[in-house]
Amino acid sequence: MHHFAGDAPFETAGKLLEELRSRSLPLHERRPYVEILAGLELQRSYREAQPDPITRFTPLLEQLVERVGSNREAMLFSSPGRTELGGNHTDHNNGQVLCASVSLDTIAAVAPRQDAVIRLASEGFAQPFELSCGDTKPRAEERETPTALIKGVTAALHEAGWTVGGFDAEVASAVTPGSGLSSSAAFEMLIAGIHNRLFNHDAIDPVTMAQAGRRAENEWFGKPCGLMDQLACAHGGIIAIDFADPQTPRIKPIEAGLAAGGHVLCIAHPGGDHAELTHDYAAVPNEMQAIARELGGTTLRDVTAEEVLQQLEPLRRRHGDRAALRALHFFDENQRVAQQYDALARGDSDAYLRAVRKSGISSWTLLQNYAPTGETQNQPIALAVALTERLGGESAVARVHGGGFAGSVQAYVPANRFDSYLGEMARVFGEGSVVPLQIRSWGPIRVA
Repeated sequence: MHHFAGDAPFETAGKLLEELRSRSLPLHERRPYVEILAGLELQRSYREAQPDPITRFTPLLEQLVERVGSNREAMLFSSPGRTELGGNHTDHNNGQVLCASVSLDTIAAVAPRQDAVIRLASEGFAQPFELSCGDTKPRAEERETPTALIKGVTAALHEAGWTVGGFDAEVASAVTPGSGLSSSAAFEMLIAGIHNRLFNHDAIDPVTMAQAGRRAENEWFGKPCGLMDQLACAHGGIIAIDFADPQTPRIKPIEAGLAAGGHVLCIAHPGGDHAELTHDYAAVPNEMQAIARELGGTTLRDVTAEEVLQQLEPLRRRHGDRAALRALHFFDENQRVAQQYDALARGDSDAYLRAVRKSGISSWTLLQNYAPTGETQNQPIALAVALTERLGGESAVARVHGGGFAGSVQAYVPANRFDSYLGEMARVFGEGSVVPLQIRSWGPIRVA
């Protein structure tokens, strides 16, 4: 989390709420480093499709004041979602990824407490979640709930030697579950960011916060995941991550921004149910690692494409053609991450988009995560990719986003075709099926 110039806290939640209601709080003057809530930058980052962030924060503060009173100190926080720009299904085999935080965020109004109790209310849930920082043992009945994530992040930070403490919070999110933008990681980094600011003077580094989020998902929530989502949300901006050593991943930020050559970056949600897909998701790393073990490694990062090709006949006989194809995807995709990074660094949008297109083709033909195994009737990801390239013209590019099989598609659509693209995709997949994205420079931050 970043420090801000002159950021003495408002004395009370009531005072902050009064300022927001009157719209007299010049956030861009008080927080000159915060691009997502600053003057004209606000419109650029949130775009017109997003409500004004002051409007979003006001009801949270009202709810906080109603719950804890107007005389408590209060702060406003924001934590971003993330998008995967390159490296589809490479992280779990110690590969490389290219990812970025986005302007869609999870926000909170927060009041510190004097005790060790965390009480968090979130939209969509009838009752607040309440726990003690001293009672963070994983519990079976709390698996797959927000309580598990709050507990896990808090416990992991404490076990890493950081101070944790109590607070009241009202939370809302524009990173909806199932959006492919990692609502869980955005929420985890929000909790980590609150602990960081309230109790650690912003001293916790992004990797530590990300590792706490991953542990929360793996050990408390009960979902196996890598570290990419949390790192992208925690770090902010565009970053390349090399997981050669997954305990100490190498991070290379890109200062140049996203060179998309007049295209609008967006996420399309064509539908599809993630339920019953656990086997499909698990088969990808399992098959890749089976190939690696046959060649004396643990993951594909331990072997080479040449070794796979040399041993292709026994490999396909023992593990099948799909496992061999997925291994070849890994090696090609790993190289594409470096190509995309270099293209962005030099501002070469054509080279960047060519690599994105090749990534999509590889995921479709080699990785084979555009539809569940054996599914012939419902293939919304494949259909959304095909429609994007037809509706957007020759320069439009689309690829599966994230895990695949169901979920979302990442698309780059020429700006002069974007409005018609929105309309046609809405006609096929429903209103709101396409969401434009902006890259955000900051991870979890206190904004006021």
